[in-house]
Amino acid sequence: MPKVSTTTDYAARDASIAINSYTTVLRRPRVPHDVFATCWRDVHGPLCSRIPGLAWYVQNHLDREQDAHLWPVIDGIAPFADYELDGGVEIGFASKADQDVFNAASHILFADEQNMFAATVAYALPDASRTLVDRFADPIPNGDDGFDRIHVHIGAAGSDAETFATFMTDFAQTLAADAAVLKLRLHLPDRYDNAEPAPPAPNVDHEVPAERALIAVLELAFESPLTRRAFFESDTFTATHAAQQAHIAYVSAFAVSGVYTYVRDKQLTTAGLRGSRQAQLIERLGANNQLADDVRGLMHTGTVD
Repeated sequence: MPKVSTTTDYAARDASIAINSYTTVLRRPRVPHDVFATCWRDVHGPLCSRIPGLAWYVQNHLDREQDAHLWPVIDGIAPFADYELDGGVEIGFASKADQDVFNAASHILFADEQNMFAATVAYALPDASRTLVDRFADPIPNGDDGFDRIHVHIGAAGSDAETFATFMTDFAQTLAADAAVLKLRLHLPDRYDNAEPAPPAPNVDHEVPAERALIAVLELAFESPLTRRAFFESDTFTATHAAQQAHIAYVSAFAVSGVYTYVRDKQLTTAGLRGSRQAQLIERLGANNQLADDVRGLMHTGTVD
């Protein structure tokens, strides 16, 4: 099966997620990045995957040092000040009832954040995020697939959330209609309130400055950085500059170094059950016995039927 399709759009498969959150992640400065990434993928990830109620759990690991042209500079739009991230996490649910089940047990998960995270901010998406286009065949990526992926964090120029959401939706639809864009997922969260910090993880910072309270996030994928740069210079994109200047005050883009899926459609992936690197080893060796129902049952329950 090819990794990407020019004729098939897989966006509809994400519609089963009714409620979700997008959480920004900053590692503790004294935790080496390789230790942080390993712990997040192979210790924290499987722990989160087992919290009941989850329908969707994806880690997006971000690379601070990929290149200097992730997003074009447009007059009047500034980068967020002092904004560095190591990841973005999406957690989703099929219903509010499922989210309540997860929340009731989530203290087990959030107690672990302090071991590696300096700051996490969970932006609530009670009406769910929206995938406008997705040309990637694999619904459960676990690593770097070689494509050019970025997350673009966008701060509103005004305080009117409805006006900003309308602009962002139109903007995203314009970008998604271009053949160069292989994936676009739009996150339009509720305005973040420092008086109600989220997630409720102890000894971790959850506060944002005023300019990061009302934001949108675009997940974008291109064939390569060259394709991305050409798209930003295209008539399609440059025609949006004036509207961007009217509605956007801040933009910061982050390169994605890997996408790791732990739960999809309420089902544990091999990464969710065993850990991300362990799942990669199983795939690399073709160890299909490790995917058999009896082995999965043993690893999940500790018993053999």
